[in-house]
Amino acid sequence: MQFSLNTIVIKPEKNIPISNAIILLHGYGGDGKDISMLILNWKRFLPNTVFLCPDGHATCSINPSGFQWFDLTKDDQGYILYESIKAEKKLIKFVEEVKKKFNLDSSKICLSGFSQGSMLSINLGLTSDENYACVVGFSGKIINKEDLLKRKKSNTKFLLIHGDLDEVVPSTSLLEAKDFLMRNNINVQTNMIKGCGHYIPVEASSLALAFIKENLIKIQSIEK
Repeated sequence: MQFSLNTIVIKPEKNIPISNAIILLHGYGGDGKDISMLILNWKRFLPNTVFLCPDGHATCSINPSGFQWFDLTKDDQGYILYESIKAEKKLIKFVEEVKKKFNLDSSKICLSGFSQGSMLSINLGLTSDENYACVVGFSGKIINKEDLLKRKKSNTKFLLIHGDLDEVVPSTSLLEAKDFLMRNNINVQTNMIKGCGHYIPVEASSLALAFIKENLIKIQSIEK
């Protein structure tokens, strides 16, 4: 089965059975290969996990060698919301393909993303009919609070991580997202990394891995 998005797929070694999946969404101008670097550290601690890193569905407007989930060349919030919802629909289709391909339900899938990918992970995590195992967002924000509140259906657990020196997505975005999630009774953990700009440092990767392991292991324990 081919996916609707060009995707880097890293399966467990030695034919270990797949029991869960992690979908990693890159940032604006990046690609699946960029975000797949996280897997180098994660995969040995998550041996029965398949990792999927799709490219955005559109070529990046300012970096033709990379991809975007939605256009950021216009400073128009209505346009950005419209484009982001279009991207959500593309990703919903992709997630359904992953579920069918590996015989998984949403509770066995972790969504994670960086920057623009984090923004979409947040939206997908809250608007799905079913809870995901968890959502981990790096350097992201909520695209539109009013719209998200209207469409919220699920109560997926969240970990949001941000650098306090982020020069692209202000660190205040973390606090705003935390406030929104807490007000809407979502279990959310946050971590502000000191001295960190708009990237994913080793500390953030380690925090994310621990959170993902905890939530996937809980699901497996419940099933047993």
